[in-house]
Amino acid sequence: MTTQIDRPLSTAMPVPDADILPLPRLHLADPRTRATLRIQQALLAGAREHLRAGGSVEMTHPIIGPVTDPGSRGAKQADIDFYGHHYKLMTSAILYKQASLLTFDRIFLVAPNVRLEPIETSSTRRHLAEFRQIDVEVARATRDEAMDLVEGVIRHAVTKVLAECAEELAALERDTAALQAFVAAPFARIPHGEVVERLRAKGYPQAAGTEIEWQAEELISRDAAAPFFVVGYPKGSRGFYDKESTEDPGTLLNFDLIAPEGCGELCSGSEREFEYAKIITRMRETGENPAKYAWYLDVVRNGIPNSAGFGIGVERLTRWVAGLDSVWQATAFPKLAGVVSP
Repeated sequence: MTTQIDRPLSTAMPVPDADILPLPRLHLADPRTRATLRIQQALLAGAREHLRAGGSVEMTHPIIGPVTDPGSRGAKQADIDFYGHHYKLMTSAILYKQASLLTFDRIFLVAPNVRLEPIETSSTRRHLAEFRQIDVEVARATRDEAMDLVEGVIRHAVTKVLAECAEELAALERDTAALQAFVAAPFARIPHGEVVERLRAKGYPQAAGTEIEWQAEELISRDAAAPFFVVGYPKGSRGFYDKESTEDPGTLLNFDLIAPEGCGELCSGSEREFEYAKIITRMRETGENPAKYAWYLDVVRNGIPNSAGFGIGVERLTRWVAGLDSVWQATAFPKLAGVVSP
């Protein structure tokens, strides 16, 4: 038996997942939750193994700061009073990851993030207001090298789950043969423009110069036979830190990893802009005030390595590997947009 934790903050839009959120005591005591969190533990252990074996150093980064990743798609930032100063809860560790390359050439962290997503995201089954990412940054890496690393992390982590969590996967009725097949072959890399064309051929009106919309993302995910990368989003569709291609101006050197079975995006990443003048220009182009980023720009002005990096959503990866209906099932204390909860 399940019951809603509390009513949504707004009833202007339906929030289907909110209607099936269980009471905390029921969710925590559910054997399916226990199995899911053991799978998540194995995924994190596998990711750490792979990254450490490649020379990456695990770091701990701030959860508050004077500024954070500006974000996109209508998500808002959470403000706090830090001794009379307006600070932000981190929506992403990108800026801190770039700065951390002054200490180590290869870093990673398991980072908490808070994004106050629009209420309508509660119906997507893949958005949380509070979530964690396996965040990685590598000095002097290219986009292709970053994608190779993503693929290696996912393959190693899933293989570890298959080896160590047979009982938990059986309890969740996960098709392990399908899961093993998904990570057996290299992940395809498909240009953003080609994805748009495929969507339009199916009758979906995806705009050419924008993010792949949530409904479209689910559509291409359901059609996918294996995980695949979408590469080269148009300039203007992502933040100022995604590097623009010199060979194909107007195209960013970035990517998303899309999981099959309707789970959608698992990971986003890119080569980074690292030159002071270009970052200032990109900030202004995207409507950002450079004055807000004083500490970051001071670091950049004095020189940081070129790099590439990414963030893998821990709960999204868990949802896909465990074969869950919704991402809220992949965390002990779920927080959906607009739903009051512990």
